[in-house]
Amino acid sequence: MPTVVGVKLRYAPKVMFFDPAGTEPAPGDAVIVETERGVEMGQVVDVPCELDHAEVPAPLRPLMRVATEEDLAIAEEFSEREREALRVYRSLIEQYKLDMKPVDVEYLFGGDKIVFYFVAEERVDFRELVRELASRYKARIDMRQVGVRDEARMVGGIAHCGQMLCCVRFAGDFQPVSIRMAKEQDLPLNPLKISGLCGRLMCCLRYEYEAYKDFKQRAPKKGAKVETPLGDGKVSGFSTPRETVMVRLAEGGSIKVPLEAMECPGGGCPCTVSAEALDALKAQETESALTGHVPALTETRSEPDRGSQKRRGGGRRKPEGARTEGGEEKASAAAKEAAGGSGGSGRSRRRRKSRGGGSGAASGDGQRTQGASGQPEAGAKAGDGSSAGGASSGRRRRRRRSSGPKQGDNAGE
Repeated sequence: MPTVVGVKLRYAPKVMFFDPAGTEPAPGDAVIVETERGVEMGQVVDVPCELDHAEVPAPLRPLMRVATEEDLAIAEEFSEREREALRVYRSLIEQYKLDMKPVDVEYLFGGDKIVFYFVAEERVDFRELVRELASRYKARIDMRQVGVRDEARMVGGIAHCGQMLCCVRFAGDFQPVSIRMAKEQDLPLNPLKISGLCGRLMCCLRYEYEAYKDFKQRAPKKGAKVETPLGDGKVSGFSTPRETVMVRLAEGGSIKVPLEAMECPGGGCPCTVSAEALDALKAQETESALTGHVPALTETRSEPDRGSQKRRGGGRRKPEGARTEGGEEKASAAAKEAAGGSGGSGRSRRRRKSRGGGSGAASGDGQRTQGASGQPEAGAKAGDGSSAGGASSGRRRRRRRSSGPKQGDNAGE
């Protein structure tokens, strides 16, 4: 049984090579291999293993050796040449006015072949460009057209999630991605949010597609009826990563139940949540709260709208003690004003003026007081002062406004 090693080349998916010398390189080691294009340098990505001849992918090419210090120095020199060749490549494209976009330049390890990558929407006649490059570098020139996804893999970058592009991090061929995968995961069908830097659908849409598809096949549909010990309800939402179902109760409120705690028979019958399952979930919730984990069951109840209570004249009432204390404060203030009488200080008159514009205060013996206008007004008696003052309060206010505040100040002083 041959020993097989998985090697990741520079711009190619993982390729299997057999190790005839039995060196067994470790993952991450640089190795020299022989490919269809020639001698190249790659990196080991799999642990060497033995496979039967029937399981070995054909044709297998040999792994020549593990890269030495000299090989690494040669690779570094080729890297410097590639950067210089890329600048020349761009200048020649502008000189010949070719409708193509240069992407990268790759020197094979032997140095006898150079690969120039480019992106173009239409067919390009680059024969003059190839002649110019061959005369400059005295090597075989390979012009290779790539797509936008390959361009993103070569150039690299940061995706929407803040991580390196998946096509750069993960070795392998590009897998097809469809818009159906985004719909299955309930993602917004906005091209700006589900497209990558290459302008195509993001590769990560394929990663969780199977999980969402399997969960939705087992879970009830949105709007389906659910019978619970708390009352009937309907499915209002899902949480696929946690495999929970949100059920909105008919009497108000909602509960979040794991899918495994629901019994969903076939034939269109409503799903049920047993009382034993709810008790077990509540016990698990209590234990999770003690240990600091996320509870398995959450229940919310709808609260009455406070704005509607205010519009109806409702709301919170003050405690009885607060009303009593407020009444005592008002009574004490009235007593102080009555004790001051008509000969009170200017400060008491200004206080009365700020509260009511200087209306006549009711005295215990029916004395007359002067209003803000300086004219005598009949003071209400102590027994019926409140009713008389309430009946004529509107007329006195209008009269005080017409008289003006300066006259009241002069009369009081």
